[in-house]
Amino acid sequence: MTTENFISTIKEGYTSKGDFITLGAGILNGETIAETQIAIPLKTLNRHGLIAGATGTGKTKTIQVLSEQLSKKGIPVLMMDIKGDFSGIAAMGEEKPFITERHQKINIPFKPQQFPVELYTISEQNGVRLRATVSEFGPVLFSRILDLNETQAGVVSIVFKYCKDNEIPLLDLKDFKKVLNFATEEGKEEFEAEYGRISTASTGSILRKVIELEEQGAHLFFGELSFDINDFLRIDENGQGFVNIIRLTDIQDKPKLFSTFMLCLLSEIYNKMPEKGDAEQPEFVLFIDEAHLIFNEASNTLLDQIETIVKLIRSKGIGIYFITQNPQDVPSGVLAQLGLKIQHALRAFTANDRKAIKMTAENYPDSEFYDADELLTQLGIGEAFVTALNEKGIPTPLVATMMRAPESRMDVLTPEEIEESISKSKLYKKYKDTIEKESAAEILAKRIEKIQEEQAEIEEQKAEEKEEKQSSTRQNPIIKFLTSAAFISGLFRVIMMLFKKKR
Repeated sequence: MTTENFISTIKEGYTSKGDFITLGAGILNGETIAETQIAIPLKTLNRHGLIAGATGTGKTKTIQVLSEQLSKKGIPVLMMDIKGDFSGIAAMGEEKPFITERHQKINIPFKPQQFPVELYTISEQNGVRLRATVSEFGPVLFSRILDLNETQAGVVSIVFKYCKDNEIPLLDLKDFKKVLNFATEEGKEEFEAEYGRISTASTGSILRKVIELEEQGAHLFFGELSFDINDFLRIDENGQGFVNIIRLTDIQDKPKLFSTFMLCLLSEIYNKMPEKGDAEQPEFVLFIDEAHLIFNEASNTLLDQIETIVKLIRSKGIGIYFITQNPQDVPSGVLAQLGLKIQHALRAFTANDRKAIKMTAENYPDSEFYDADELLTQLGIGEAFVTALNEKGIPTPLVATMMRAPESRMDVLTPEEIEESISKSKLYKKYKDTIEKESAAEILAKRIEKIQEEQAEIEEQKAEEKEEKQSSTRQNPIIKFLTSAAFISGLFRVIMMLFKKKR
């Protein structure tokens, strides 16, 4: 096929009538073709996406480019920063010779700039604190996070129902454990009367699952003040969407906490955001780095929940982008929902690697210009296969792309810069302190104390009654003799004798 055919095909596939973002320019036979700029319609960016590739091939910079371009269009972004790579978006970039050369090849201007950034945390790192209450999860979601069986999930539903019926706030894991213990101990009779008997074996199993979650740091996540998702949707004074970065570098070995947070976040966004229908651009875009941390540790029920949310959430104007080394890390049911795919190079060191590459190539449209499974191993740093959806929802041609460079800093903020950014944040002050108010743990502690006092009074009353009964039987020896049968019988005989003499 000729270069003219390639240019014609790519131009036709990537021309947008509406607003768009530009990722780079097409590559054919190792040459960058500046006329084939890869424009992705904003209208289709709520159709989700995948960014994949081996370590060091440019995934992080691609995420940075997408976030910058979305921010410029006034679209807020949320990024999961597991490796600590993204904070540099808050600082001005620097034009270097290799960047100048790249942008000359793709014929896209390069303008160093910085973007509005907010840094968050769900762990012990510093940042705007993200929290949610146990009640906000609801019994079904909470049971799925704990990977409970049907019987155990029923117990959780009873706990939530009891708290609702009695207007007891269920805020953190301490509250949940308190109610669970109360149901089989001090409040056993109350629970059995209203909701039926609860097995101690079931509550024991549930408690162990809760403790496992706590050990991964979930106690920092559950509580108040709950985060308002509208704070993710801010636009700065220049009309740029905020790039919200959640610092997660200390939870790579805590997949349970990560999947719990992600499912909570997706559910909250889905439930709170209004329907948008066929909007001209997304309201909000999420980038989930190291996506395998969600999928590898998730139960089947949790995977089903994530897949359902991914299918439905795009109607709210939300785009979700999964970042991982291999597309096979993403379940097929989720992978089928991803409209934009950006595939960086894969490396073939073993026979299994080569098989994986062939399978990866099958996820992309056939191309008359490329042998995809061969070129996948030959793409350079900052190059990627791209296929998207056009404005009619039709997949665009697969194109090897020279990606544009980030305009913000291609390195991270220093610790001092991070602390300065956080200290200036209004949201940091808003969510900094945990709100300690009376909830299930405190309410039930008082109720247990009252029950114990009442039980003590009952025991004391029983003891007094027993003492009175015993006292009534312990008589004076004289009184005991005078009231004995022998004395009364003898007295009766004496009286009868006196009566006879008198007659």
